[in-house]
Formats: sequence, structure tokens, C-alpha cells
Amino acid sequence: MKAKYYKIGVAAIALVMVACKQAAALGSGAVHNFRFSSGATASSAVYVRPDVEYSDHRGYGFEPGAAPLYTPDKQALTSPRPFYFSVKLPEGNYDVTVTLGDGGEPSQNTVKAEDRRLMLKDVVTVPGQVVQRKFTVNIRIPQIEGGGRVHLKQRELGPPLEKDWDDRLTLEFNGAKPAVQSVRVVPAIHATTVYLLGDSTVTDQPDEPWCSWGQMLPRFFREGIAVANNANSGETLQSFIASNRLAKVLSTMKPGDYALIQFGHNDQKEHGPGIGPFTSYRRDLEFFMSQIRRHGGHPVLVTSMNRRRFDRAGRIVNTLGDYPAAVRLTANQQHVPLIDLHAMSRVLFNTLGPQGTLHVFVHYPANSFPDQPKPLSDNSHFNGYGAYELAKCVVQGMIDSGLPIIKYLKNPHFHYDPAHPDAFDTYNIPLSVASSQLKPAGS
Repeated sequence: MKAKYYKIGVAAIALVMVACKQAAALGSGAVHNFRFSSGATASSAVYVRPDVEYSDHRGYGFEPGAAPLYTPDKQALTSPRPFYFSVKLPEGNYDVTVTLGDGGEPSQNTVKAEDRRLMLKDVVTVPGQVVQRKFTVNIRIPQIEGGGRVHLKQRELGPPLEKDWDDRLTLEFNGAKPAVQSVRVVPAIHATTVYLLGDSTVTDQPDEPWCSWGQMLPRFFREGIAVANNANSGETLQSFIASNRLAKVLSTMKPGDYALIQFGHNDQKEHGPGIGPFTSYRRDLEFFMSQIRRHGGHPVLVTSMNRRRFDRAGRIVNTLGDYPAAVRLTANQQHVPLIDLHAMSRVLFNTLGPQGTLHVFVHYPANSFPDQPKPLSDNSHFNGYGAYELAKCVVQGMIDSGLPIIKYLKNPHFHYDPAHPDAFDTYNIPLSVASSQLKPAGS
């Protein structure tokens, strides 16, 4: 009996030593290969069983919740609900390659990263087909190199699936029938980072049905472009500075990176001597641009989209006053590229009309989501469909402005006309797990 226990103990120690070596390797900046298939494969890939939960000690694993299952031939993992795989990594940009498909059954895959950033949309395979898809993801932590940290809000700290400010890369596997065979993660030190600075209409909203154009933007770019969404609900230009969010962006920005700046929804609510669109607001915009240029970045100004307010004739009403005009004037005088989302959203919303825009904003009857006893009605914030259409407007604005990063678009022939939006019933991006009836701050 003692010999038997001794062998078990030695085996357990060996497993712990292997796990420690793997965890150390994960933090070294090396290539990280994970396989979920139980079949034979390259020895360099770490085999991860579907019951392996994430731990900081191990440095990888599946997040608690809906556990994935093997497909019938055990070549891939699947689940009837979204499942999440995380890898502990330093902040930065990473190229991620996912292997999708199954030997015996078709699959349908959507992949999101961090807090619901859309990376891959509706990748379909037939039985026996295996495909690889690659994309670049940015991860970050609140600490600022050289001292200080971002002052996070409660929304950014809460459970269960806040993934935007932790020391791990989290991937969400979703879809009607996902089939995931492996994940490969490589540091992307040469990737161009596109920073997003803005408010709740830009930020990575953590919970369904709330969504922003910033979350949808990564889907349109191939590897080599990392969208770093540093926007946050309720922010103004001034509060973005005060909470050290601008300092955080500048601390990681490298020459050649881009910064898309969209504020106004909350700035227009500030009052006092010298505060206004053509005074304090313009001054703050110019400060942002000067700091970004000082770090070798390229600022791009974005006007805020319209809210859902129509006149009696069924035409959209401008509720943002002179703030969009102030952005246009600043862009013109400072020779900065402009994405006029205010103008494009007016065309989009007028095309859809008062009834059609109910599908764009967060309007849902009671019990549409778990623990939602009351209807949701919000004319400032968007659902997935609305965010997706606005992201297309932003991409078209990049093309119209001639930004060099458009060479990284997945579709080199991309064109979007807000007067001819996608039909709502064709929108098919599956929902993530977490939902909330709590309205995002601001706007």
C-alpha cells in the first residue's frame, strides 16, 4: 500500500511541476499553443481538457460557467451556450489563431474577445472541414508604466465577466454550433494599435443587450490591427483626463498608432463660465490631439451619433447642439481626419424611421432577458444590430478620409451606404452570457 501511495504522490508532484513550467512559459512572451482535441498532435501544444478551469497558478483554462463538451469524434469542443477560454498574459497586442471545424458535423462559429469585442462573425464549416482564422487582440491593465493607475468605475470592476482590465486574454466561443480545436497566441509587437477614446456609445459594454460601435469594429480588420477600446460610459473629455485614461493611452502608444476620439454626449451637459462647444470643448480636443501627436500617434476626430428623437414629420432632430459643428471646425483647422458619424447616423436613422430605429436602440419588452421584469427603453444606447451598423459607418468614414489602416480591412472592397442599411432580420450575431437591465452611465 505504501508503494502505491508513493507512486501516486510522485505522479501528482510531476503534474504540479509540469503545470508550474507551463505557467512560467506563459508569462515569458513565447508562443502559446493550446489544443482541445484528445487526438494526437504536436507535442508543443498544451492539451486542455474541457473541465480545466482557469487559475492564476495554471495560467490558462476555461472560465466558470457553461462547460464545453467534446464533439462526437472528440476533435473539437462545443457547447449549446457561449464558453470562455483565458490565458494569463502581460498587457499588449497578441495575434490569435483559432482552428475551427469538426470531422463529422457542420459547425457555426462566432468569436469575441475580452468584453464582447467581435473578432470573427459566423465562420461556417462543413463536416470534415477545418479552417484557421487569425486576428489581433489588445489587452491592458489599470497600472500605468512610470506610476499611477486608471481610476476604474464600479462597472469595470464587477463580476462575472469583466474582461477589459485584467491580466489575461479571454476568448468567447459562441454560435449556433461552435467547434474549436485549438488556440495559438503570439505577441504582436509590430501591430498597429487603434485606440478608441470616448463614452458609452463607444466603449466595450459588458452586458447584453447594450452594445457600442467600438465593440464591433475589430470584426472588419484582419490581423495587424489591434483595436484598444479605452472608452468608458459617462466620460467627458475632462473626466477622461482626470481618471488617467488619456495618460494610460499615451503610456502604451507607439509611433504610427491611431486614436479615434468621440465625445460630446456628456460634455454638452456641463455648464459654467467658459464652458461650451467652441470654447472649453474645442480647447480640450486640441489638447488631446497635441498629446497624441507628441507621442507619434495619429488623431482622428469622430462626431457623436444622433440620439433617437424625431420631429412630427418623422425626421431626426439634432440633440447635440453645436458640439458636432465644433468637432468639424476643429478637424478642419487642425488638419485632422474627420469621421462624421453625426451626419451618417442622421441618414441611417431617417432611413429607418421612428419604428425601424426601435431595432437599433435598446427597446425590448419585459422578460426579453433573464431577470428583466420591466421593459427596456433607451434612446441613446444601442443594441448589437445598431452598433454593427454604426461600426460600418465608422469604417466607411475611415475609407472616405483615406486612413492608411484601411489596407488592413478584411474586405478590400468594403462599401457602406447608411441610406441602405442591412435589414434587421439578417442580423445574426449571437448573444453573450451576461445581461443587465441597468442603463449605462451618461449619454
